[in-house]
Amino acid sequence: MSKGLKLAGMIVGAMIVDVLVLTNVSFGESAIGTATASSVLVASASGLVYGLYSLYFKKNEQKKLPTTMTHDDYIEALRPYQNSRVLHADVTFILEQMTRLEKKKKQLNDLLTKRFEPSELTYRKFSGVVGGVLSLFDQNLNNIVNRITYFDETEYKSILEKDTRRFSPQILQEKTEIYNEYMTFVEKMIEDNEKILNDLDKLVLEISRLDSIDVKDIDEMTCVKEMNALIEQTKYYKN
Repeated sequence: MSKGLKLAGMIVGAMIVDVLVLTNVSFGESAIGTATASSVLVASASGLVYGLYSLYFKKNEQKKLPTTMTHDDYIEALRPYQNSRVLHADVTFILEQMTRLEKKKKQLNDLLTKRFEPSELTYRKFSGVVGGVLSLFDQNLNNIVNRITYFDETEYKSILEKDTRRFSPQILQEKTEIYNEYMTFVEKMIEDNEKILNDLDKLVLEISRLDSIDVKDIDEMTCVKEMNALIEQTKYYKN
């Protein structure tokens, strides 16, 4: 709802309260009635003033992210940025990656359960590998959310406009470098998560081809090697 509509609603609400009070109370007839009516009118005016302040002057507090994010938490944190001129395409793609991941998780779980007993060492080994890359996927999501939370789109607009009347070429260059760093980071996380999705597809394919496998051979599978390399590569990657 726009600020104009919210303001109109507050004014109409205050007017209705005032009319009801003035209609039902005659000033001067009763000290208690007069005091009550005066209190209500003052409260109504105060509420309207505070509403104006909240709408037009009070800074919006940034919503604090949960310490441990769930799938739904990430969706809730990312969706508002679909309205961003800059981040719309990336965030929409990230949400689509998350949808694909959920499908692959179910597919892998069904396949492993069908091919192996949960008590088998082979099952636990595959589950451990999958769990490692799923944790990495979530870590990348967390990095993305943390980074775009601090992205200032108004700064980006100043870069697009290249307003040399307001900013020197040097300042514009510095702003451009900061913006590029944000976008490069987000794109790197998106690419890493896409690699994880590809590796999960490869794992499904390789497991479906197996007639039998020894636990010691799992680490030699091409897709498992790629997953382990990705985990190792990003282990010390800082947000």
